[in-house]
Amino acid sequence: METKHYKPRIIDANIREYLGAFGAVCIEGPKWCGKTWSSTYHSRSAIYLSDPGNNFQNRKLAELAPKAVLEGETPRLIDEWQEYPPLWDAVRHQVDVSGEPGQFILTGSATPIHKGIMHSGAGRIARLRMRPMSLYESGDSSGQISLQELCGGTLAPALTGEVDLRHLAHLIIRGGWPASLKRKAGHAQLLPAEYLRAVLEDDVYRIDGIQRDSAKMRLLLRSLARNISTTASISKLKQDIQTDACEDIDEKTITTYLNIFQRLFLLENQPPFAAHIRSSVRVKQAEKRHFTDPSLACSLLKINEDMMVNDLNTMGFLFESLCIRDLQIYAESFGAQVFHYQDYKGREVDAVIQLPDGQWCAIEIKLGARQIDSAAKGLLKLRDSIADETNGRPPATLIVICGLTNAAYQREDGVFVLPLTALRP
Repeated sequence: METKHYKPRIIDANIREYLGAFGAVCIEGPKWCGKTWSSTYHSRSAIYLSDPGNNFQNRKLAELAPKAVLEGETPRLIDEWQEYPPLWDAVRHQVDVSGEPGQFILTGSATPIHKGIMHSGAGRIARLRMRPMSLYESGDSSGQISLQELCGGTLAPALTGEVDLRHLAHLIIRGGWPASLKRKAGHAQLLPAEYLRAVLEDDVYRIDGIQRDSAKMRLLLRSLARNISTTASISKLKQDIQTDACEDIDEKTITTYLNIFQRLFLLENQPPFAAHIRSSVRVKQAEKRHFTDPSLACSLLKINEDMMVNDLNTMGFLFESLCIRDLQIYAESFGAQVFHYQDYKGREVDAVIQLPDGQWCAIEIKLGARQIDSAAKGLLKLRDSIADETNGRPPATLIVICGLTNAAYQREDGVFVLPLTALRP
């Protein structure tokens, strides 16, 4: 299917690879991140279940004659398949019957309840996670430095240009939503705000048909925004909500709401990492809390550029979340995963990239250049202490990502330093 003016995405290569290996590919992720646009680009025919035309005719067709929905030139796109979950089994069956790869592309902005789905689709339907645009995809990173090469210990020193603090604040507030790229700077917060309204007023109910307290859900989201890039526990979130609004909310309800937000791809937490499967180092198992895009946290906290540049502590946490979003996008393109490290000896690392061969890279994220020295010393201390542990496996590469540095280079102690605005996969 021809799509004019398509802006290439990093996930495109993975989509092509998966279509060559599996009968169907399911592309999941938050609303408005570009799933439909990218999927249409890779398909030859399509049906859109959320199309309201003729009183949602396509959805009714899926309910009455699922097989008819599958008919069309392949790869065939079935957009927002979760509108009628039994389509999953219909696709899986059709894949089994034909035995050919690359038959279907499914997109979903919510993970439906499993009721009505008989088979996981394992081996037939592969899943890919799509996120809002990284800085490289949106054209806000020069792409001078490859993350994959950097993790392999290779970096050609380069001047990368000055980074303006206010512009960095704008990138955080705007987010990576494709529809926001051409909007005026003053409109940067409109899309994230509308996104949150749509989730709370519509998507939460549609996911399982249960009406919930949207006011309490928004309070929880605001608490998550205040605790972004931290390992805040559920009890901490509860206390934060009660302090903020004197609202009574129990931990079971918070857990339920968090699960719903995960299923709507509103959140994407950063899992913990262990240096070695047999390591004697005991690591904490708390996840770091992040939104799928830091612009959502900015919207919830009602932060504008002036407020952000006058509160560098808060900006530091939001900048870290921006970095984690981009690192996840870049790392997945070459089969790596992103974690964080925190053990019971008080040692922490903002981000860990684990490569397919098991090697790992430790990354500290800092907003200001004056923090580079302390970040590098912390990384070196961590590497040396883990190396001394029984069965300890130290990081192969040490990296500091700095928001306001104007160069990419390797220090004399071996630590790499670079700005996020020069990074690519």
